[in-house]
Amino acid sequence: MTEALLYEQDGGIVTLTINRPEERNALSDDIIFDAFLNAADRINKDNSVRCVILTGAGKAFSAGGNVKHMRDKEGLFAGSPAELRQGYRHGIQKIPLSFYDLEVPTIAAVNGPAVGAGCDLACMCDIRIAGKSARFAESFVKLGIIPGDGGAWFLPRLIGKSRAAELTFTGDMIDAPTALDWGLVSSVVEDADLMTAATDLAKRIAANPPHALRMAKKLLREGEHMRLDSLLEMSAAFQALSHHAKDHDEAITAFFEKRPGNFKGE
Repeated sequence: MTEALLYEQDGGIVTLTINRPEERNALSDDIIFDAFLNAADRINKDNSVRCVILTGAGKAFSAGGNVKHMRDKEGLFAGSPAELRQGYRHGIQKIPLSFYDLEVPTIAAVNGPAVGAGCDLACMCDIRIAGKSARFAESFVKLGIIPGDGGAWFLPRLIGKSRAAELTFTGDMIDAPTALDWGLVSSVVEDADLMTAATDLAKRIAANPPHALRMAKKLLREGEHMRLDSLLEMSAAFQALSHHAKDHDEAITAFFEKRPGNFKGE
């Protein structure tokens, strides 16, 4: 069986590729859910990883749930209401809980349509870069369902309440330039340049001290729901650790010597 999620590492950069091009990289069964969970666990335990790129094989980033499975009420969409609820909680919802909590920075390289759960998956990343052919849709309402994987939490935080409501209530598709204008993506590049752009950005991120990257990401995540005084307390504790890291000393030395730092995660 073809591996559902490809895991490739080059130096400190891991590239994850959803590898179901024949299904437009649908997210509808335990194989792909568990693959994301296992990849996230592997990354968090590996201190050599400094940045992650997520993309899709073929011409789609991810078409979200498998509509044929919905029609046939099979897989994730089978069973009674109680069974469906449990299926979501212990199935696709593994992805936002695990992927969003990745300790290292993440980049979604959106290479085509990102629809429904696929759109939400891109939103779980820290940064999104789109190829010109990318399209985005929070399309659940078109199928008579709701965002079941956290889209109602992610979208308003990225593009504001009004535009998140517009996408959610209409199910409309927006193109890459509109996504850029709305702040859903950081940049739009030619399709052929997408992975080069994502890799260049990942290299700029991975060039920094890994302990500082992980703690900075943790602060950004906690800052989404924490009081300012509590966040400042956490920041003080993290900063105290940072000042005593060997990589901090190396960064200061490199600054004065006007050279790139050689960081070892110490």
